Amino acid sequence: MNAALKAALAALFLFVPLSAQAATMEEIFALYARGDYEQAVRLGEASHTAPGLAIAARAVLADEVLRDSPCLSCLERAEALARQAVAADPHFALGQVWLAVALGYEARITGSVKARVKNSPAQSRAALDAAIADDPNNAFAVSALGGWHIEIVRGGGAFLARLAYGARESEAVALFDRAVRLAPGNAAVRYQIGLGLAGFNAEKYRGRIVTEFKAALAATPQTAYERKIQTRAAELLGLMNAQEAFDLRVRKYQGFPD
Repeated sequence: MNAALKAALAALFLFVPLSAQAATMEEIFALYARGDYEQAVRLGEASHTAPGLAIAARAVLADEVLRDSPCLSCLERAEALARQAVAADPHFALGQVWLAVALGYEARITGSVKARVKNSPAQSRAALDAAIADDPNNAFAVSALGGWHIEIVRGGGAFLARLAYGARESEAVALFDRAVRLAPGNAAVRYQIGLGLAGFNAEKYRGRIVTEFKAALAATPQTAYERKIQTRAAELLGLMNAQEAFDLRVRKYQGFPD
């Protein structure tokens, strides 16, 4: 092959769409980070790897969480992608994390009865336990497990939550504390802790909620999703003296249907 033909082929390669090439995890994550969720999903699926599929699940979740109203089919899509990530590598922690998150959001739409029939609480707990076992310092996994505890207690009351699932309010707070130590400057982690406590008992945890939302606002956002939730944190802080409006907005941002 002569030099001119080699140069022509090299130039042509530059114009081949990224989707037709083998994208790296850095490239797939960069698409997610800038908010190009559907392209991140396509390339994550095409990678057939646990990290790529986990990014795809995360992208679908981010897009769903930022919608004006809950989307069950979107969450089911995220669940399916996360399950594929877990099947590809059950020891890749983030696949397990996004599976648990998807199941949790689905339960808020379908209700506790259908969630129990599907065994979502136990599946979520198993996924998060596996994630932490494989990656003990993963702040997303630790804070999500705290959220699992607080959500089970909120839904069933302290006694039944402890009896049926071993969920405890004190364990939720301890896990939230640990997540903050692991990632004090992570906007998503701090916001999610504040939102979880606000949905559980806004009066009891008012001081902690304010601290978490302010920490989310003070963090340097790393993704388009984090910039969006910083806007939500600021809005919620502004509503804290209007309890009814605050509660309604928290419920909306937690993904409950109207």
